[in-house]
Amino acid sequence: MSNSSSINELLLLAFADTRELQLLHFWLFLGIYLAALLANGLIITAIACDHHLHTPMYFFLLNLSLLDLGSISTTVPKAMANSLWDTRAISYTGCAAQVFFFFFLISAEFSLLTVMAYDRYVAICKPLHYGTLLGSRACVHMAAAAWGSGFLHAVLHTANTFSIPLCQGNALDQFFCETP
Repeated sequence: MSNSSSINELLLLAFADTRELQLLHFWLFLGIYLAALLANGLIITAIACDHHLHTPMYFFLLNLSLLDLGSISTTVPKAMANSLWDTRAISYTGCAAQVFFFFFLISAEFSLLTVMAYDRYVAICKPLHYGTLLGSRACVHMAAAAWGSGFLHAVLHTANTFSIPLCQGNALDQFFCETP
């Protein structure tokens, strides 16, 4: 029989050792998280409710706000919970899920920023062709490609990261699960 054990739980790097600083970190993260939720929620609501904002630029901005909401909701709530309850533990599957969603949302965000740059390029350099080059169908396809490329990137990184065994214990030198 081989001597092997599986790791069910990983330990994240603590922000502080003293309880007062942990509570300070909790309140700081809560403020940042609520500000991000409010700002992105207002952007999403304004774009969804105002018919004049149903243009390609605002469609991409709405997608960017959704991705930003998702990416901040992937890491910050766990960091807040760890600070509030004075713990460092995260389950192995929770860590894998955090890595997947973080890579998915950040990669899709980078791809969407590239699409938004193309949108501005067409608006500035080819204003007479803007309506034909960036119709609603083309915008949906470009946004779907950004989300799809983020998903593919996340699947590849997560599968590669968690297919190899951990060799240095279960303590991570990061504040959230990511590939080093």
